[in-house]
Amino acid sequence: MLVLLLHTLLMADGPTEPPPACWLRDDPADLELRISRFDSASTVLDADTLKVCYSRPRKLDRPMGRLVPHGVPWRLGANEATVLQTPIPLMIGEAEIPAGSYSLYAIPGPERWELIVNGTTERWGVPLNDQVRSADVDTAIAVVEPASQLMENFTMRFERRSATTVDLVWEWESTLVRVPIRRSDS
Repeated sequence: MLVLLLHTLLMADGPTEPPPACWLRDDPADLELRISRFDSASTVLDADTLKVCYSRPRKLDRPMGRLVPHGVPWRLGANEATVLQTPIPLMIGEAEIPAGSYSLYAIPGPERWELIVNGTTERWGVPLNDQVRSADVDTAIAVVEPASQLMENFTMRFERRSATTVDLVWEWESTLVRVPIRRSDS
């Protein structure tokens, strides 16, 4: 009974529809065979659900400077392009993004990363060539912080700041990067 009551209360203020399923190039039954595990994170912003779909590469004693070199576009994960789904218009940093689905990639730097929001979603994450970049929608600046612990697997999550603001956070090895996201009309 308590579970039913909680579900009813959450749905009363929650989204009316769940976010769409994450696009996968391969058969979902084959996901367990991948070296980089597929994952997603979601959050409710005001009453709407945001979702990010991505794959989690592992460091495996490889030097981070080779895996994610500064100044070179990186796909923010592995395998399929990392995708953000939003049913509402957003401000990602200072970038105004209409409702929809977008791939995300980044250009890392020592103190800040440039997060690129791209209109092409159903694609393998690389290459990030001129054809892919021609669909860039906008960019946002993400701030680099030292991570509180070493992270073997690339991880993305949302951290709540208020009912209408969250941070999209990603971590790998000793690096934590965050960018604020809010409703564009708030």
